[in-house]
Amino acid sequence: MFYEQRMTVPDSPAELRSEYEDEFETIVDRHSPETVAAETDLEGDTLEALLAGDSPDLTVTEAAQLQALGEGEPDSETIVTMALEHLLLGMSTAVLDVDAVESYLEIDLDAKEIQQKIEGRAPMSFEEFVHVQYVIADGAP
Repeated sequence: MFYEQRMTVPDSPAELRSEYEDEFETIVDRHSPETVAAETDLEGDTLEALLAGDSPDLTVTEAAQLQALGEGEPDSETIVTMALEHLLLGMSTAVLDVDAVESYLEIDLDAKEIQQKIEGRAPMSFEEFVHVQYVIADGAP
């Protein structure tokens, strides 16, 4: 589950995202794209892309809405809060500040943007989340 504290990661952010998307695909399969579309802010095209093995554009909020449909999962707002808190906790554990995270990111985000997104003051795409999470977990002792 993407909102849990990560201490290890696969070899790349793409592989990490793939892990999460496999989970999302299972959720969509269990509930059907129509049901998921009715219960989330996601559209049918996005859900069909997930089922086809593609990586559609998602926000952290949309990913949380999907995850919340899984059995025994908290609501989507709690998932977003937990995910962002685990990024902050991971930064403390790995002794990283936003400047250090920025220096290791493979995507274009500056330290101020990273800080705003982790604190929930700016929207975060799921792609950005995965990249930030990857850098943090990869830097953990």
